[in-house]
Amino acid sequence: MELRVLEYYLMVAREENITKAAQILHITQPTLSRQLMQLEEELGVRLFERGRHSIALTEDGLLLKRRAQELVELAEKTKKEFDREEGELTGEIAIGSGETRSVHFLGETAAAFHRRYPKVTFTLYSAMADDIKDRLEKGLLDMGLLTEPVEISRYGFVRIPRKEQWGVVVPKDSPLAKKESVCPADLIGVPLFISRREIVQEELANWFGDVFDRLTILGTYNLLYNAAVMIEDLGGAALCFRLEGAYENTLFVPLSPKLETGSVVVWKKNHITSPAISQFIGYLKEAARGRTDAPSADLKHQGAWRKE
Repeated sequence: MELRVLEYYLMVAREENITKAAQILHITQPTLSRQLMQLEEELGVRLFERGRHSIALTEDGLLLKRRAQELVELAEKTKKEFDREEGELTGEIAIGSGETRSVHFLGETAAAFHRRYPKVTFTLYSAMADDIKDRLEKGLLDMGLLTEPVEISRYGFVRIPRKEQWGVVVPKDSPLAKKESVCPADLIGVPLFISRREIVQEELANWFGDVFDRLTILGTYNLLYNAAVMIEDLGGAALCFRLEGAYENTLFVPLSPKLETGSVVVWKKNHITSPAISQFIGYLKEAARGRTDAPSADLKHQGAWRKE
């Protein structure tokens, strides 16, 4: 299975039309059709349902699309890791993160790092912790910013010296919006959106105590924006961290008693990392100690890939 053919396949899957995909790829339509048929023969499955004017992916086709995206992305990432210049630290660092104010820690550290190594770039990927860990295992991300509770025994990590505060986002006309804080009893009968992560739900259940079984769970979310829009229309509240920005026509009200969550930046333990990643991990460790502009390992060692 050639990477080039997978790139062709992804273009056809995107356009849902072989002729149009061939034009974009600058190859002939018969050539592209032949490549796709050979791919189906190689895998022993049907990848497409072919219509008169368009095609659709089968279930096997959808599976290959997901795998092909990962393979192509990993190949591109690998090329960038080896694209470096003699005497200068270069490369790309891919970081996954959820919605959290702890991103400021990464931003401040990246800014200090960029001042010293301006040819290193960053790619950010927003998702839940479980998705980020999955992409770390596949090599699609170099590190992740994860909010606790989270299992990190398999990772090297830096604990961020800041805490996330839990509360609820509510419509501005909600009775809860007039409160300085909300306690468990205040949320009985209020339609709630909560995090989709089961481990977070367990943490919230501990905070609510006996009240948890009396809550009205309207639904779950992974990232907050859409949940905030829905509670604006439906009423109710979304349990979440305090974020920097405010969603239109909503307010954040903290929980009482206070509930806080820590965050960690993680990377694969005992894993060979590029010089840029090794250097940045050093910066993260210094930043966690309160030194945000301290140099890490000496540049003369940057040519060697290291195990972290």
